[in-house]
Amino acid sequence: MKQVFKTSLAVMMAFILSMSAVWMNPGNTYAATVNVEAKSAILVDADSGKILFEKEADLTLPPASMTKMMTEYLVMEAIQQGSISWDTTTQISQYAYDISANANFSGVGLKMNKDYTVEELYKAMAINSDNATTIALAELIAGTEAEFVKMMNEKAKEMGLPDYEFVNSTGLNNSHLGDNYPEGTAPDATNMLSARSAALLAFHLINDYPESLDISSQPTAEFDGQTITNWNWMIPNMPGALSQFGYEGVDGLKTGYTELAGNTFTGTAEQNGQRFITVVMKTDSRASRFQQTAKLFDYGFQQFQEQTLYEAGYQLEDESEIEVAKGKEEKVAVETNTDLQTLVKNGEDEQYSIKYNLSEDQLNEDGKLVAPIEKGAKVGTASLVYNGEESYDNLLSENPNSVDVVTTAAVEKSNWFMLMIGGIGEFFSDIFSGAVDMVKSWF
Repeated sequence: MKQVFKTSLAVMMAFILSMSAVWMNPGNTYAATVNVEAKSAILVDADSGKILFEKEADLTLPPASMTKMMTEYLVMEAIQQGSISWDTTTQISQYAYDISANANFSGVGLKMNKDYTVEELYKAMAINSDNATTIALAELIAGTEAEFVKMMNEKAKEMGLPDYEFVNSTGLNNSHLGDNYPEGTAPDATNMLSARSAALLAFHLINDYPESLDISSQPTAEFDGQTITNWNWMIPNMPGALSQFGYEGVDGLKTGYTELAGNTFTGTAEQNGQRFITVVMKTDSRASRFQQTAKLFDYGFQQFQEQTLYEAGYQLEDESEIEVAKGKEEKVAVETNTDLQTLVKNGEDEQYSIKYNLSEDQLNEDGKLVAPIEKGAKVGTASLVYNGEESYDNLLSENPNSVDVVTTAAVEKSNWFMLMIGGIGEFFSDIFSGAVDMVKSWF
């Protein structure tokens, strides 16, 4: 009995010590324990595109109504280009009416022969995930949903989405649409996206059109005399029991559900000037997609801080001077012109170094700058290099942690006499070097 008590006491003490380590040093614990219960997931810095967490992020899955983010983007783009406005009115087609009348789909109950504004239709789409209003907007912009689908795929290519296939504007399966499935697509096709692609789509939507968040952040809205409720339960101040899912700073972005896709969600939240984008795909339930997203937000906000690792004016010790040809000075110093900063995980600030990359088109064949050179002339770039054990990819093809390397002083071109003297010196130096080589060959 005493042995059992001692063993139990030892286990208890070990547990207390381990928990004490967590409380005393939270920065080194959460990453090891985060467990996102979704088939695919990703967490991204909404400013730089830096990926902070991913789980099967390249797995291509049905996104369901997360598809509507692309429709939202194209509506915003059409408004920006002036082809439509928020006050533009349209009536719905028989196709849109049939979808709206189907009780199996998200719907606000559209009426035939009634004028609806773009703003009304967009709000119903973004807030209540309405399918018929989405179709109506697609038809307004492109004439037919089939033509709109072409626009969706063209825009996805332009954005550089790595994995995508759009076959309709809503995220429903084409089989749901009956004979109205878009021409050029298969009757049983469905939209496909990876979590990485969904995150990149969201990145473009909220950065190119931040006003989209003004609508996606509304808990409820009025539509044609009725109150519609946002499917994004993480928005603070949701009505009734939905308020339990509220998360500080959440203001978007798009939920989705079909039997094939399961429960999906692309979320975004901002706290103290830091914004993240999350995607979870194929979670177990409507509630779970928000619970798993909360884990990702907790991880991001608790574990990462924006830090300036190298201030503007930093000179790399071994590469801070570049040789100059035909100048009054033989060398010129170079430095970074902007702070180098990034999101840094707790305890990893020492895992970053800096690397200079000089522009070859600025150098002659001998690797020198050619005078005259202006002060502040760009001669290359500097970027952060991560040397730790984690892996931080980026949604974007360009390196966001890159700044210009510039000259710290001007170098005037040497006068013609000094250039001539230098040329003569080089001439005789070449002759002498050739003679030495020839003498060496005799022996």
